[in-house]
Amino acid sequence: MAKRPTIEDIARLAGVSRTTISRVLNHRPDVDRATRERVLQVIEEQGYVPSLTAAGLAGGRNRLLGMLLPVFTWPIIPDLIRGISEILKQTPYELVLYTFNDEDLHRDRRDVINRLLATNLTAGLLGVFPGALSAQLTELYDHGVPVVIIDDQQAQTTPWVRADNVTGAYEVVHHLTVLGHRRIAHIQGPAEYLASHDRHQGYLRALEETGIVPDPALILEGDFLPQSGYEGANRLFDMPPETRPTAIFAAADQMAYGVLRAAEERNITIAKDIALVGFDDDAPSAHVLPPLTTVRQPSFEMGQEAIKLLLDLVAQAEGQASGRDSAVSAYDKGEHRPLQIVLPTSLIVRASSGAPDPVSPVPIQQPSIM
Repeated sequence: MAKRPTIEDIARLAGVSRTTISRVLNHRPDVDRATRERVLQVIEEQGYVPSLTAAGLAGGRNRLLGMLLPVFTWPIIPDLIRGISEILKQTPYELVLYTFNDEDLHRDRRDVINRLLATNLTAGLLGVFPGALSAQLTELYDHGVPVVIIDDQQAQTTPWVRADNVTGAYEVVHHLTVLGHRRIAHIQGPAEYLASHDRHQGYLRALEETGIVPDPALILEGDFLPQSGYEGANRLFDMPPETRPTAIFAAADQMAYGVLRAAEERNITIAKDIALVGFDDDAPSAHVLPPLTTVRQPSFEMGQEAIKLLLDLVAQAEGQASGRDSAVSAYDKGEHRPLQIVLPTSLIVRASSGAPDPVSPVPIQQPSIM
């Protein structure tokens, strides 16, 4: 990581005291407008973000790690947080959370991220499915802030942990081709997320391996939520019988639930009239009718691996700040994780795909590294 600018660097470049920099960062009113603007310009130019300091540690207060995540309606978030908590409870760190909505993806959120890191006790940041916000997180990482991204590793310099979305999608679509399907529709996730592109690539790979030419008319964009699955299914069901798909791969179980609703309204029997598969293995997927064939994400393990990696980076940053040659994280001694971790998914075959003999899930294997 590049050398992280200090508050002394900002004060020197702005021609003011360290106290003035602190007043600007804390939005104190006792700084004149011209000085405030000059300080903020230097902060932006240098990519400065306040970090964990010795003074904060000496106070004996809890250390904080920032966590940026989408709204809690995403079903995998609880398992992610559970995995993170399992590791954090072994350390003196706690989490401070900031959630964002879809409309935030296209906004410059440096102000929010900087406020999240503005306390002296905020040591690093974990970005969960940040989509287009990955660019801003990468900028922070390039300026020396410990940052780890869960999925959507659009900028390859930033450490990340993800599920193997390409292989997972390939396996579930390959499952459909083995059952004899040749017209397989795909309802994608939103373009802002790399996971959407990866699952689409797995879909294409399975088709091409079987010699199936992808039909653009069978590829629709959704948003990972049930309504987009419902609308996409209705568009597919409205197609003439000779061009209609015989199977649908929804890039998220939530969208597959929308397909189930559309099929029920039209008296279309899933598994008999059309096969349906999803991705994620959300809790309801085993209980819908018919039970949903899907791909299980290792959400708990993703949370664990991501927070371990972030703790490693924080330990490294603290070691550099204190002048030590090396540092170990608070939860284990001497182990150093790679900066990119890919966790395998599992194909879960149930009745919705029309398989004659649904099989047991494949156990989750050890993570691969890059």
